[in-house]
Amino acid sequence: MYLKLTNGVPAKYTLGQLRRDNPQTSFPKKIPDALLASYDVYPYTRPTPSEYDSLSWKLVDGNFEQDSVGNWSLSYVLEALPLEQAQSNIRNRRDGLLKDTDWIVIMHTEKGTNIPLEWEVYRQALRDITGQAGFPYEVTWPTKL
Repeated sequence: MYLKLTNGVPAKYTLGQLRRDNPQTSFPKKIPDALLASYDVYPYTRPTPSEYDSLSWKLVDGNFEQDSVGNWSLSYVLEALPLEQAQSNIRNRRDGLLKDTDWIVIMHTEKGTNIPLEWEVYRQALRDITGQAGFPYEVTWPTKL
């Protein structure tokens, strides 16, 4: 992953773009960093993103930063999905988890026996997700049985 400095402002850039921008130049297959720097092109790294719920959030590019020895990195920023989309995503996952447990309800209904308490508690916790204070951006999922 590379960036190009234009008037001191970094922007994402590819080696393909470098070759297209300089059609009269024959670059080696592996371009040395020193040669890239002569075109104001520098490699950058990305930090490992922290865990997040992709049902409600998405990673977007943050800002380029340069450390004290000149290495570049591009950070991530979490951005909330639109409210309706996040709500729909959470409900769809919740509904799928409920569906995955329907067999226990059917089995006990057919046998005429009580549904085990831990299954009732789990299913109720799933149904209660939409009532959580942080819904849909801060959801605490019950532990799957």
